[in-house]
Amino acid sequence: VQLQASGGGLVEAGGSLRLACTASGSFHSITTMGWYRQAPGKQRELVARVNNEGVESYADSVKDRFTIDRDSAKNAVYLQMNSLKPEDTAVYYCTGGGFLVGKGWSPGRAFNSWGRGTLVTVSS
Repeated sequence: VQLQASGGGLVEAGGSLRLACTASGSFHSITTMGWYRQAPGKQRELVARVNNEGVESYADSVKDRFTIDRDSAKNAVYLQMNSLKPEDTAVYYCTGGGFLVGKGWSPGRAFNSWGRGTLVTVSS
């Protein structure tokens, strides 16, 4: 399962960006999609994720500024980032977890895949 993220770039503090990620390949279903980020010198951290029931979760640092939404028909997830701050500067990674195809198109082995990351830089 491959995940392709896009939408990163350079933006001034207070600005907005929208990240997009699409999953491709052969799989039965995707249960959870989300975004992580890794800033220079820091560990990778969860930003937001959403499951196939629409339950969302966010890091405290991005609540009320970022919104995750998912288009299950397109196997896509988006991250709308508003009121960006310099501390949001990081490489953002898309992730998706679910099940590969099993016998008779039943759910098979579980998978968890990561995209290559897209850089978001917020200038002060």
